[in-house]
Amino acid sequence: MWERGQEQRRFPIETRDRLVKEAASTEAWIIEGVHHKWGKESFEHADLIFIISPNKLVRDFRVFRRFIRTRLGLEHANYKQSFKNLLVMTFVWNKGFDRDTMKEILELTKPYEAKRRIVKKNKEILEWIEMRV
Repeated sequence: MWERGQEQRRFPIETRDRLVKEAASTEAWIIEGVHHKWGKESFEHADLIFIISPNKLVRDFRVFRRFIRTRLGLEHANYKQSFKNLLVMTFVWNKGFDRDTMKEILELTKPYEAKRRIVKKNKEILEWIEMRV
């Protein structure tokens, strides 16, 4: 999605789609993020689909913690951390995630329910994989 360098730029759509297709055609890969709309082709090729859905309060806390840590220079951010951005992330994006985005993700992954797992924590992913190895 992003071209990381001195200047942070979004990849052109064609480049982004090509990179996702290349990743999904390899033997072992992980695609991370909420890029559910344009990454849906990868669902077909995935062995497992994990949807991490922590509690809203946990997400709010993490957004706030990242804001504080980046403003103090303790953590690097890929975008400018502003107070306005903090409000948008907690009161618009986070609320919309539960109301809209999660419903979209579940609908897009419905054809792949057999390989879809919804978890609250990353630790649950590791436990799930360890039980099957």
